[in-house]
Amino acid sequence: MRGRTRTTTSGTPTRGPGGVGTALLPVRHADVARAAVLVLHGGRADSLAPSRPWNVAALRMRPVVRAVAAAVPDDEVFLGQVRYRLQGWNGSRADPVGDVQRALAELARLVGEVPVVLVGHSMGGRAALRVAAATQVGGVVALAPWCPEGEPVAHLRDKKVIALHGDRDRVTDPSESIAFVRRARAVGSRAGVLLVKGGDHAMLRRYGTWHGATGAAVAELLRPAQSPDGLLARALSEADTGLL
Repeated sequence: MRGRTRTTTSGTPTRGPGGVGTALLPVRHADVARAAVLVLHGGRADSLAPSRPWNVAALRMRPVVRAVAAAVPDDEVFLGQVRYRLQGWNGSRADPVGDVQRALAELARLVGEVPVVLVGHSMGGRAALRVAAATQVGGVVALAPWCPEGEPVAHLRDKKVIALHGDRDRVTDPSESIAFVRRARAVGSRAGVLLVKGGDHAMLRRYGTWHGATGAAVAELLRPAQSPDGLLARALSEADTGLL
């Protein structure tokens, strides 16, 4: 039986379960959910400034949220965004990680323990990959992720990871994403990288490709069985990276 679904057509969060002071901002919330997708925006390496919904990094994810909603129209898939307290990662504090962990806890209280796919851009990609240690997280779609040398990968064993990175990114290095995925594969992750030809960090160049691939990747990771012709299969078939 399907529950009532509350959603916004603009891809902006609804009020209600994810009110002020919470880390979870529902975009599409059903009373009964079989799975969930959480979207994480980018930020800065170091900043203690408060994170606001009108920050450019947060606004950039609105069309991504809409693309995911269109690719996964099932009203039993909860769709939400994560609210950060601060704009920066801030070294060993890793502030966004705590925010995502709080959002996952709030999600569990709302809909129970359901499989989760995380979608993160830049700093949000790093946070998503780090928080994938949580048992309910089965897959990550990392968009132009910040993957510095030494970022942990052991917890990604048996997890599915699709990284999309622009080959003209001048903010985060696509070669670091490739190196990260290579290390994740070595510990048993089903991980792959696809480069967006001509793509930049803000995902504005060839935005249609970015949005379409993100939606397709999320839909694929939500399926119980891997699609033989899906993005993950394509990424896994490459020694290091494929090209979009």
